[in-house]
Amino acid sequence: MLHGSQGCTAFGKVFLVRHFREPIPLQTTAMDQVSSIMSADENVIEGLRVLCEKSRPEIIGLPTTGLSETQGCDVPRLVREFRRRHPQFSTTAVVPVNTPDYSGCLESGFALAVEAIIDTLLPAGAGRQPAACRSRQLNVLASSMLTPGDIEAIKGWIEAFGLQPVVLPDLDDSLDGHLIDQDSTPLTLGGTPKAAIAGLGGAVATVVIGRSLHKAADLLQARSGVPDFRFDHLLGLDACDAFTVTLAEISGQPVPPAIERQRAQLQDAMVDTHFMTGSLRIGLAADPDLLVALGQFLAGVGGEIVTAVASTRAEVLADLPAACVCIGDLEDLECAARAQRAQIIVANSHAAPSAQRLQVPLLRAGFPLYDWVGGYARTWAGYRGARQALFDIANLFLGSHHDIPVHRSIYRVGDDGDAPPRAPSDAGLVHH
Repeated sequence: MLHGSQGCTAFGKVFLVRHFREPIPLQTTAMDQVSSIMSADENVIEGLRVLCEKSRPEIIGLPTTGLSETQGCDVPRLVREFRRRHPQFSTTAVVPVNTPDYSGCLESGFALAVEAIIDTLLPAGAGRQPAACRSRQLNVLASSMLTPGDIEAIKGWIEAFGLQPVVLPDLDDSLDGHLIDQDSTPLTLGGTPKAAIAGLGGAVATVVIGRSLHKAADLLQARSGVPDFRFDHLLGLDACDAFTVTLAEISGQPVPPAIERQRAQLQDAMVDTHFMTGSLRIGLAADPDLLVALGQFLAGVGGEIVTAVASTRAEVLADLPAACVCIGDLEDLECAARAQRAQIIVANSHAAPSAQRLQVPLLRAGFPLYDWVGGYARTWAGYRGARQALFDIANLFLGSHHDIPVHRSIYRVGDDGDAPPRAPSDAGLVHH
């Protein structure tokens, strides 16, 4: 339930529905002109009451918007007031999180939400559960750069080592595009249950994917006592190797033959595509985690990142192998890509007009992907994900590569069988 005007919720819902092509259950506190000036506290308390009474969810997320943040709303206080007035709904967890849309980006807001979920649902002082040393459970904190397809691949990767992944948040279980028996539902389907989040302390370890989640990881480690292993991304040979070695160490099992085969397939794809990716001039635009993942992957296969545009500042950007990194928007990307003669653009669907004006291909990545069916299911992580990304880049390059026009001699016999007129020449000289 977004705390803001109806337009704030509708705007976000449009992007989510167009990207995932799934119904997205969102509610709003419907702030209007009067409540924006006077007070919208009752909107929040009444909204929570109605949701608990009618839908009976396990968890309600309560993010703020630019309007309520400008008003200065204290949502944690409103949740406490709701608890005082309506103790009958104590079994429903409410997760308040401050997410002003004029600060940061999707990635930073996503990270704040993950941190708020841990803070709310994993009580302080819980500590590590006694059976954790014998557990096969592996916690996974998943950054916003990971698609439902990525999370599905990561879960299979972990299960191949005999471990049981608990992913927070688990978009694969809720937004992977499967059909359901119900015609409609007011609640999100799937995902990680509340009880599973409360049981994160029973894991043998935690893997953190995306540097944007380091604060959430610090909180989880402090609350649960579970050791963690942190990865900036899982795109490309080096990143995949590091993750595979870590899973082998945690599980105490050798690398499965299927994983080794996938690695060999990626290596073969790197050989097959190196003529297309080597020295390829690339322009990137994305949130920081994804930007660094794509930049390191493409630089690792010989590409040259001639310009990179991030949506907000982040520590991870210092590791981006790019000649030019700036905080900006897609206009900055287009101008820099034109000046640096980029041969391909990697960005979300909003960059399609820029790629068209630049007359270069666009590899769609990130959020939103509203003009590419199945973008939400695209797998980037893992050996297979990197392999497919290489194939796609190579095919885009070949599809946009313009060959030198065929030279037709003026002395060639025409299609009508008549020889073209001879150019003046010395007598007896034969022309071919």
